[in-house]
Amino acid sequence: MTEVSTIKQDVIRQLDQLPLELQRRVLDFAHALAMSFPKGVQGKRLLNFSGIMETEDTRAMSEAIETGCERVDMNEW
Repeated sequence: MTEVSTIKQDVIRQLDQLPLELQRRVLDFAHALAMSFPKGVQGKRLLNFSGIMETEDTRAMSEAIETGCERVDMNEW
């Protein structure tokens, strides 16, 4: 059994023990969480940005990320 299905089953068991009004509050809370969760963007919408940067610029960005993000500056904080 996966962790997700275990969590769902546990939530259902807990809900079954609550009175109807509290079950509604849990449902409202779940809806609020779902609405605040970022949904992302469909891949086809990102195609508009394809080719917008020069190859050399993307290469320089990739190199800066690889060299700069793997280094820790102990005096930074």
